[in-house]
Amino acid sequence: MPHTRTIPLIIAHRGASGYLPEHTLEAKAMAHALRADFLEQDVVLTKDSIPIVLHDLYLETVTDVARLFPQRARDDGRFYAIDFTLEEIHQLRVTERFHPESGQAVFLNRFPAGVGQFRIPTLEEELAFIQGLNKSTRRVAGIYPEIKQPAFHRAAGQDISRIVLDVLTKFAYVNGDDPCFLQCFDAQELRRIREELGCRLRLIQLLDEQQCQKSLVNAEALHFELSVIAKYADGIGPSLSGVFQNRTPTRLVSSAHEMGLVVHPWTYRADAVAAGFPSFGELHEASVDLGVDGVFTDFPDQTRVLMLQSRNSTRMG
Repeated sequence: MPHTRTIPLIIAHRGASGYLPEHTLEAKAMAHALRADFLEQDVVLTKDSIPIVLHDLYLETVTDVARLFPQRARDDGRFYAIDFTLEEIHQLRVTERFHPESGQAVFLNRFPAGVGQFRIPTLEEELAFIQGLNKSTRRVAGIYPEIKQPAFHRAAGQDISRIVLDVLTKFAYVNGDDPCFLQCFDAQELRRIREELGCRLRLIQLLDEQQCQKSLVNAEALHFELSVIAKYADGIGPSLSGVFQNRTPTRLVSSAHEMGLVVHPWTYRADAVAAGFPSFGELHEASVDLGVDGVFTDFPDQTRVLMLQSRNSTRMG
């Protein structure tokens, strides 16, 4: 698919997570107000099979679960969402992401850890909230759910993909022209979503750093990998390390475009700029020059301004 937008899609990574605790409704409201094009939802299941919006399978890095339910950790010391009912999940207080061992925030200059009364929303609560904002603002922000670790859920007897698709259908996210991308790292599951479950939404194959490097070994490996993905997906969501290596663009974006795939790299962070780039602005300039189709950003307002500046400087040049 040719790159036709004036600037890439602005995808709010876990909401406006540079400003408010990730995946809270407050972070999504701010992202919507900052005019993000899409708002991301990571989805896991509770013990009673309710999809909730949470980045990890476990709870202790963003909530007070260890204080409220100290005896509920597994042998690995982690508190898994799938071991808790929705009623129990709703008792938890969400905070800025922190290191459980030290209690220190992962990003020191973001929203203060431990401040506020945030909670984990269900997927249904969040979609109703976003659609409410779309109605009241008369501006449509799309959704961008990720199905997290389907094999883990399947081992626990839960079909997370089918459950999530049922919720999306309930909220009228069904077809390829609906404002929704559905993403997953598990290629086998994403293919199942398309072929067995009959999903017609736009599908994005996520690629972590290791998968990107494996594909970039040589042109033949990259062509083969992308040709396989193009049979069931509409695009790829690669780690930034697969798009740039020490500021130098790889072949990934141009090769994906040749296969008709859109490219939505992750993650753009003003307080943790991708390796090799001296500034957040230069990362955006390079991304516009390369023609990425969308970007996952913790700072949707900064990304929009920098993308527009980069586009304008390119036109003037």
